[in-house]
Amino acid sequence: MSHDRLLRALAREPVDATPVWLMRQAGRYLPEYRKLREQAGSFLTLCQNPELACEVTLQPLRRFDFDAAILFSDILTIPEAMGLGLHFVAGEGPHFHHPVRTPDEIARLTVPDIDRELGYVPAAVELIRRELDGRTPLIGFAGSPWTLATYMVEGGPSKNYAHIKKLMYDAPEALHQLLDVLARSVAAYLNAQIAAGAQAVQIFDTWGGVLTPAGYREFSLAYMQAIVDALEPAPDGGHVPAILFTKGGGPWLESMADTGAAALGLDWTIDIDAARARVGDRVALQGNLDPAVLHARPAVIREHVRDVLARFGDGPGHVFNLGHGVTPDIKPDHVAALVDAVHEFSAR
Repeated sequence: MSHDRLLRALAREPVDATPVWLMRQAGRYLPEYRKLREQAGSFLTLCQNPELACEVTLQPLRRFDFDAAILFSDILTIPEAMGLGLHFVAGEGPHFHHPVRTPDEIARLTVPDIDRELGYVPAAVELIRRELDGRTPLIGFAGSPWTLATYMVEGGPSKNYAHIKKLMYDAPEALHQLLDVLARSVAAYLNAQIAAGAQAVQIFDTWGGVLTPAGYREFSLAYMQAIVDALEPAPDGGHVPAILFTKGGGPWLESMADTGAAALGLDWTIDIDAARARVGDRVALQGNLDPAVLHARPAVIREHVRDVLARFGDGPGHVFNLGHGVTPDIKPDHVAALVDAVHEFSAR
């Protein structure tokens, strides 16, 4: 790699400046994305066409000095491959035509054939790596089993998670069966991305924070641990770092660090200095600017960037990111202000 800040930071090695990438750095806040999305006709077309997914992945790198590309895809590709009928409702987000809510429905699910059902994803990874030509690392990703299960059981977004929590309390063995098949699916999916060239992977546990402490350990963290344990090395034998991100996961950082993941993603509800004090030098930390700061003036954005960097302090192991994804209403020049400030204030 000619530009390996991200990989060095994930390995807790010294870097010349703190690397920065953003969750949802490719997406609706960019006018070039909106134009391509209109031409493609649907979001799923963008995800399932390797050439279009490659183009969307590269769009933000042409505008901003990011230290990593992240594969453009969606966390719900695995349930889509299981035949649940993923579709998107305007103003509401993803929904499934065939949610799974009973033990019998769950028992019929199997691990998808990655090559046949999801081969467009590693194909996109291979294409992106060729286009990047060693200039910038590529991050692959997947949703956590708990988060995927939440969407699959609820049938779409939820405010109270009534269906999946009912399943969790009434039929925990069925939920464990669902989470097991999803953990095996996610591990196979991430390993396919690694084999195709992904140089780091992130597991998005978007809804882990809605669980009780005991529920998180049993129904979310245990299955992310199984995935981390199952990850394979890169084709050249090198280690591929894994990043765990649980939104609302501040109470469980020590347990997350025990998984063997290289880094923990932090949302904005915990100070990064407090997180660092708790996990020490066991893992790198990623984050954790409040995404809403990007609505502010560039001068204000710069000061908040400076604060996050100062809170992390000296020493290796920091990857700058938001505490969640870029929202569609953000101005691109505000993102530029963030990226430039990270590099300026952290230059060594």
